[in-house]
Amino acid sequence: MTGVSASLATGELEHAQQIAAQIGIRHEIVSTEELARAGYVANSPDRCYHCKTELYTKLTELAPSWGVSALLNGANLDDLGDYRPGMRAASEFRVLSPLAECGLNKADVRELARHWHLPCAEKPATPCLSSRIAYGEQVTPERLARIDQAEVFLRSLGLGDLRVRLHAGELARIEVPLDVLPTLTQPELREQIAQQFKALGFRFVTLDLQGFRSGSLNSLLSLSKATIPE
Repeated sequence: MTGVSASLATGELEHAQQIAAQIGIRHEIVSTEELARAGYVANSPDRCYHCKTELYTKLTELAPSWGVSALLNGANLDDLGDYRPGMRAASEFRVLSPLAECGLNKADVRELARHWHLPCAEKPATPCLSSRIAYGEQVTPERLARIDQAEVFLRSLGLGDLRVRLHAGELARIEVPLDVLPTLTQPELREQIAQQFKALGFRFVTLDLQGFRSGSLNSLLSLSKATIPE
């Protein structure tokens, strides 16, 4: 099952459909409306809680018509060690995490995908586009589309692992692997990127000198102070 909304990056649905077809399994597509939830739009540190609540609510309603008696997610062991408010929603809806329960981490999952020759084995992780927006900055369809178009452009240059983070509405912070940084600072390419980003509506275009870090916005959080609904 794939949940589809403005927060799904370009190409992700098609990739999921490809894998489902290769495995030979049924693939359901569900439209979700997390952008209608105030808690999600506000983009507080518990944003993922509201997103997963929307998803699991929809799935709980649809499951009987699919003949499904249990809901599973793809969380692995590594996910349990990061700040993941969405896991609280999974617990509330009794959604199981078989990969994590079997003790499989991200590397294990990729190794299994290689064994079965699945195209996701080497695919860079692509979390929802809302995860690119700094906490406290509202999530809007326009911002999600802007981020998506910026990342599509960078990938057209041959880049793989990357993130375009949005801060203060108009500032783009580009994260790429450290070994790619020198390439992006070449004058001609640097100017090309800056002009493209400004055309998309970003006023400031920056390159993060620390390189690509998955979940880097979580470093801004004090986990002891993060508020998650009880």
